[in-house]
Amino acid sequence: MGVLSLGWVTGLTAEARLVRGLGEVAAGGSVPDGAAAAAERLVRAGARGLISFGLAGGLDPALRPGAIVVPHEIVEASELFTADAALTEWLGGVSHERMAVGQAVIADVAGKQALFAQTGAVAVDLESGAVARVAGAHRLPFAALRAVCDPADADLPPAALAALDGQGMIGFGRVLRSVLAHPGQIAALLRLAGDAAAARRALRNRLVSLRANPL
Repeated sequence: MGVLSLGWVTGLTAEARLVRGLGEVAAGGSVPDGAAAAAERLVRAGARGLISFGLAGGLDPALRPGAIVVPHEIVEASELFTADAALTEWLGGVSHERMAVGQAVIADVAGKQALFAQTGAVAVDLESGAVARVAGAHRLPFAALRAVCDPADADLPPAALAALDGQGMIGFGRVLRSVLAHPGQIAALLRLAGDAAAARRALRNRLVSLRANPL
């Protein structure tokens, strides 16, 4: 499989821009159904392997913003999906045993703690389960490359939940309205922006090595 045969599924269009040149990319809008539709589009376009890529929420308190997660397996509800060994090795090798998939953003520390205790997963995202399921349906390999954005000990401010528009774009108007309605969240929002920047830097750095060592 050549690198250009890969299909990358992201939540955000900003994440999609990071992997240009490494295959076909489709943003799923940070919702599971959107990720499944994006993965199907990539398969129809000729992808021979699928990668779930982008930011994740931290569940393990030891993981700080920017920590790279390349899991051995994905857990979604009662289902387990094992990542392809060759794709995982190319992405840098297994960093952690398990990552979880949610149906909605887990915005508070208590929710993150509960999922960590329930699953043992070190991080959570919204897309990887859908990517794994589509890959399995088409008998294609899949893997995940994620970076922790919001750590396990941080609540997400309301503006972060209002920001997404379902198409993978950040709605800055909604963010502004949320901040005006709840100005006390500004400090948390600035901290989240710094955490997201650290996560994107970590992903860019990992992509440098992937570009230097194509499949």
